[in-house]
Amino acid sequence: MKPSAVRAALVRLAQSENSMLKICKYGAKVLREKSVEVSVVTGALRDLANEMLVLMREAKGVGLAAEQVGRTERLCVIDIPAGCDTEENERFNAPVAMPLVMFNPRIVAREGSQRDKEGCLSFPGVGGEVTRARQVVCQFLDADNNPQMITVRGFLARAVQHETDHLDGVLYIDRMTAMERLALAARLKKLAKTNGGVR
Repeated sequence: MKPSAVRAALVRLAQSENSMLKICKYGAKVLREKSVEVSVVTGALRDLANEMLVLMREAKGVGLAAEQVGRTERLCVIDIPAGCDTEENERFNAPVAMPLVMFNPRIVAREGSQRDKEGCLSFPGVGGEVTRARQVVCQFLDADNNPQMITVRGFLARAVQHETDHLDGVLYIDRMTAMERLALAARLKKLAKTNGGVR
């Protein structure tokens, strides 16, 4: 999305309380629901994507899925700062423009393995290590209804996997080891109880 579109979304958010999105926390039923593919990307869906980007940035996140704002459209947004997408000064995913807005994203190939710490805007104050593919191929529709396919690796590959998991009702805590989840059990129980009780 262009910066001007994001600015316009900010203005709309300020003008209409009805359009204000909120991040759903662990325990909310919608986080365990599977998304529904969109048949066509409409203006309303583009507005939703822009509002999600605004909310994500305000929360200092790098990715957000529709389920995290109480919606079930198959849509996620990602915005990885350039400095977070490097290894030994090599820009991993330079051809992929940010922010990345994906409708109906599907991972069609995975390669390699990487283990690193993850967090999530739906899990404030909770983090843990997750093993994911080092490189993935993802196909999706862009905001102009054009089919796209990208190959990404490193941190961006991790973000794509994290957000597409959300769209399938899978949470990153599901990818942790049993030991890690046990260590977080009390905090997760408290968080879920506060936000609807669905685990």
